[in-house]
Amino acid sequence: MKTFIKNRDGQKVCVIAEGSEAPGKLAFVMHGLGGHKGQKYIRAIIEAFLEAGYVVVSFDTTNTFGESGGAYEDATITNYYADLEDVIAWASGQPWYAEPFVLCGHSLGGICTALFAENHPEKVAALAPLATIVSGELSLETHKMFPDRADLDKWRRDGVRVTKSHGGKIEQRLKWSHIEDRLKYDLLPGAGRLSMPVLMIVGGQDHSTPPVHQQLLFDKLPGRKELHVIEAAQHTFYQPGERLELKRLVESWARQL
Repeated sequence: MKTFIKNRDGQKVCVIAEGSEAPGKLAFVMHGLGGHKGQKYIRAIIEAFLEAGYVVVSFDTTNTFGESGGAYEDATITNYYADLEDVIAWASGQPWYAEPFVLCGHSLGGICTALFAENHPEKVAALAPLATIVSGELSLETHKMFPDRADLDKWRRDGVRVTKSHGGKIEQRLKWSHIEDRLKYDLLPGAGRLSMPVLMIVGGQDHSTPPVHQQLLFDKLPGRKELHVIEAAQHTFYQPGERLELKRLVESWARQL
């Protein structure tokens, strides 16, 4: 079922709910910065939960390249997190809604789902922050995002950064306000509240949210936890074999919950 809802700012948000095998098993899957619900690796995650018998809700946030409203240049963790809250609030009125539910997000979606779990641990049965941003400060250290300090200084001066998407097909403009907002967030101080089962997966060649950052969060998690490194993979699991491994790991974990 595809539908369009309104978020708290009156913008349209495209939401898809799939699956109906096991009432009471619900998972939300969230894409990362500039992503969308139809990306191949996001679909691999969705299909993993579907095959494990879950109702799965996915959506395009506002301010991304999908079917929802807004403009990518205005994307922030704050606005993505608010959309996650609004989608969950909408879902709570549906006949298949169940608590506690599973949250899964990639990259910026990872930090949003983990923040929700820190803020509302009673609602979250299990959490899978995949290749997650761990904190704004840590993300500024990555070579992938800023090859040298001059890039960061130029972004601050210009007020906007222009890059190309993977494959060079889409021009991506992102305001400096994204960084100002990102620096407000850090999963590490609240990680002790993530006592639910947690699955973490990252590519060994991920230079945006590298394994060393994932380990910092993993070490602070107090409950049942797994951390897997898909050695050849980059941040977004481009290759078919990497996506198959991602799907296998998520499905195996989901079936054991």
